[in-house]
Amino acid sequence: MNKWLRVSLMIFLAALLIFPLAACNSNQSQTPTRKLEKVRVAEVTRSIFYAPEYVALAKGFFKQEGLDVTLTTTWGGDKTMTALLSGGTDIALVGSETSIYVYAQGSNDPVINFAQLTQTDGTFLVSREKIDKFSWDQLKGKTFLGQRKGGMPQMVGEFVLKKNGIDPHKDLKLIQNIDFANIANAFASGTGDFVQLFEPTASIFEKEGKGHIVASFGTESGHVPYTVFMAKQSYMKKNPKQIESFTRAIYKAQQWVDSHSVQEIAKAIQPYFKDTNLSIIETVVDRYKSQGTYATNPILDDKEWNNLQNIMKEAGELPKAIDYKTLVNTDIANKVMQK
Repeated sequence: MNKWLRVSLMIFLAALLIFPLAACNSNQSQTPTRKLEKVRVAEVTRSIFYAPEYVALAKGFFKQEGLDVTLTTTWGGDKTMTALLSGGTDIALVGSETSIYVYAQGSNDPVINFAQLTQTDGTFLVSREKIDKFSWDQLKGKTFLGQRKGGMPQMVGEFVLKKNGIDPHKDLKLIQNIDFANIANAFASGTGDFVQLFEPTASIFEKEGKGHIVASFGTESGHVPYTVFMAKQSYMKKNPKQIESFTRAIYKAQQWVDSHSVQEIAKAIQPYFKDTNLSIIETVVDRYKSQGTYATNPILDDKEWNNLQNIMKEAGELPKAIDYKTLVNTDIANKVMQK
């Protein structure tokens, strides 16, 4: 056979072998990527208290479930609920008491609690002076800088005081007229003997010598649906797959937080708290995790719901008792957990 003919034949045969592979790779590169469903979430504040939410984002659990989640911090329960009711967001992370307030006002499209994130109060009692052996009666006659009236921190705060034999309106000087954002600064400036603070402010104050954590309101008050993912009933009916996928991602994050170390959790959520030292994040995560603040599954049970309403009633803030099944949907969470 002619030399050049042999060479041409070899090239032709090689081309026959290469072409299918190239075609295969071409088909693979043209395979459409999975379209992510957009879901807007509004959180009531940015807090290490919500660690599993940030884990779900950081670890890609939402994307694994086919969701493109946009997170916005709305800074306040009223603003968060306004965003939800007006259609400015699809899902809200806020205290369950807000769903009760909305329902009591006669809403035709009630807000439904479908996935619980935190199951205890997240505040701590901070003393200006160091106390080696703390007892609640040491607050009697002192000035207590409390949280905004009508909010869960304030209601839990008063509930715990009464539980320990203290009438917050008679046995101490109660200050409740300072905005949430300014409470810490007011205490640092010299107002109050005791203050009710969220993390990481409480731990930062302790580290800087501005105050000393002496008790946990979360430990004292027991389990309550403190912060829960909720959506309007109409949205849930229209978007059942998105709600289920969202809940599944949250459950994955809750299980991840439950099974991983404080250091791993802190490192995962650090991008959401760039101005907070990693050691402080670790301290806060450890404190919340050790007292069982982070729910390990999305179920909001009837006992927690009843405890919430008891706390609201004790504070004089419960407009009317609402049946558990009226504003709580556990079907989605149960389905997610069974799978």
